[in-house]
Order: sequence, then C-alpha cells, then structure tokens
Amino acid sequence: MNNSKHYFKSLTGIRAIAAIMVFLYHNRKYWRNDLPMPVMRLLSEFHTGVTLFFVLSGFLLAYRYKDEPLESFKEYAKYLLLRVARIYPLYWLLLTAFFIDHAYSSKVITYFLHYTLLYPLFDAYVLKGIAQAWSLGVEMWFYLFSPLLFLLLRKSVLKVLSFLALLLGLAWGIGFSLKIANLNPHSLLYPLNFILGNTFFGRSLEFFMGMYLAYLMQNKTQLLSGLKLKYVTLKGSALFMATIAAIALFAKNSFVHGVETWQGRLLHETLLPVSVAVLFYGLLTEATLLSKFLSTRFMVLLGNASFAFYLVHISYFNLKLKELFFLPDNNFIVLWLCSIAIFMWIEKPLYERCRKWVAKI
Repeated sequence: MNNSKHYFKSLTGIRAIAAIMVFLYHNRKYWRNDLPMPVMRLLSEFHTGVTLFFVLSGFLLAYRYKDEPLESFKEYAKYLLLRVARIYPLYWLLLTAFFIDHAYSSKVITYFLHYTLLYPLFDAYVLKGIAQAWSLGVEMWFYLFSPLLFLLLRKSVLKVLSFLALLLGLAWGIGFSLKIANLNPHSLLYPLNFILGNTFFGRSLEFFMGMYLAYLMQNKTQLLSGLKLKYVTLKGSALFMATIAAIALFAKNSFVHGVETWQGRLLHETLLPVSVAVLFYGLLTEATLLSKFLSTRFMVLLGNASFAFYLVHISYFNLKLKELFFLPDNNFIVLWLCSIAIFMWIEKPLYERCRKWVAKI
C-alpha cells in the first residue's frame, strides 16, 4: 500500500475531479445546442460527482475514527464539533450574505431550516438558498450516524445494511404518514423519489461503500488479500464511467436524468458506489499515472479548495460574480481562483481555530 502521505494526496486530488464534474453538470445548458445528444446525456449524469464525495466521506471518517467517538459522550461531542467546524462556518458566511441581499433572498424565509441544514429534508426547500448545499445536509446526517454505523459494520455487514434499511423505511413512513394526515404541506421526507435522491436515508449506500472499503483495508480481510487484483485503478475508472453511461441510457432526452427512472436510480445507488470504491482501492494500492497526477501540488491545491468551489460555483456567489462579468469558460477559472483564495484566507484559518478550540475540551 502507498504511504499515508501519497494516500491522502491522491484522495484530496480526486475531490477536484468530483467538483469539476458537478460544475460541468450545472453548466451543461450552455452547450445544449453545440454538443451531440449522447454527450449531453452523459453530462446530465455528472451530478454523480457528488457520489465521489459521499463515498470518500464514508471512507475517510471510517478509516480515521473507527468507533472512537462512541467511547464516551465527550468523544462523540468532539467528533461532531469537528465535523460542524468543517462545513458550517463557510456555509454560514455565504448563507448570511445571501439572506442580507434581499434581491436574491426575498422569497426564502426559512432561516432556521437553512442555518441548521435541516432544509434538505423538505422537497419544497431542497433547492432554495445555496442550492447545492443540500448535499451538506446529507453529510451531516451521515456524521450523526457514522460512529454507530462503523460499530455495526465491525459486527457484520448484514447488521449495518439492516439498520440503513430501517432508517429508510422510517423516513418514508414519517413522510407518507404526514402526507396522508394532510400535515405535510412542505413535503417533509416526501415523496419517495425525493428521499432516494436527496437525503442520507436514500443515499446511505454511497457512504456505506466508503466505510466498507475502510473496514476491508484496516482488517486486511481475506476478501482483499485473496483477490490479487491487477489494474484496479483502470478497472474502477472504466466501471465508474460505464455506469454513468448506462444511467444516461435511461434518460429520454437531455433535459431529464437517467436517475429519474427506477433502473437509473438502482444503478446509481448500487453499482455506482461500488465502482467508486474499486477506483479508490486502486488509488490506495497502485502507483499509476492517475494517482501521481492526483497527488501533484496543483491537484491537491484544487482538492483542498474543492469545498469552497462547490459552494460558489452556482447560486448566490456565482450570480453576483456574473453581474461583474461572464467569461466564455462560464467563469470556471475565476471561480477556482476565488475558491483557492477563500480556502487559504477564510476556510482553512476558521477550521484551524475551531479545531484548536475543540482539542481543549
């Protein structure tokens, strides 16, 4: 296995790839008249960059923390505070700027739901505010459950999968019951396709695959040692792109997504996270051109700035930027430059201060 330094670099670098995929997905409308239909269909499934983030989160947290946060209430609290410090400060800054600017936020008044990242539980609100931040709400639910999930995983795969199925059933039951009782005007955990696509309860298998990969590698199980796989990175990359292409085949046209069909959603929540896990395993164990590229200083820098890029590449920040100028590359380069600056001068210093504060608890 590669040393930890190279290991973390390659995983950081792939975050930039995920962010770029999401950027291309959100800007595909500008190329609808210039690109062939098959290419547009493929770009319409580049929202799958989010799956890279989710599987990566599952892997990194399971590999780093294991079941340590469950050793005591204090450790669990410190763990959650560190997770909050990782995503909330920058999100809150952008959200506050959005709410202050009434020209953009006059129709969005769900302050509590947005500041707490509870709003992605509602279909009526999921794309309001900083639209792409819905995935942060998904991450936060994973953070809450992850120590317990990894503890269950150490006991058996069946137990953790059963627990995740129970959570999904419970979420669906709550939303459906409220709808039947006419007490769900904003579609809390309803309808089912919303739960499957926009909540942790529907996308938990993506995090699970990352956690399972961490478990297999930490325990050096016979499953990995006995396979003696070769060209894992290549195979994982090919399977990842092939799965995206397969999902795209179910799209009726370039205006819809393949995941809107049950076949596409099934591929998205099963084979896609498996392909990502295979790709990550290749990056962890093989010295390839891809792993070397992702480990370059340039890609690591972009990877570190990818969270900021994700939060600014559409919605409020980008809309304000477009008021100043709109370059032919859809402000791609400028947005990355802004993201790097935000990471270096705002996000990183804020997180370091929070991390030192949590360490004193």
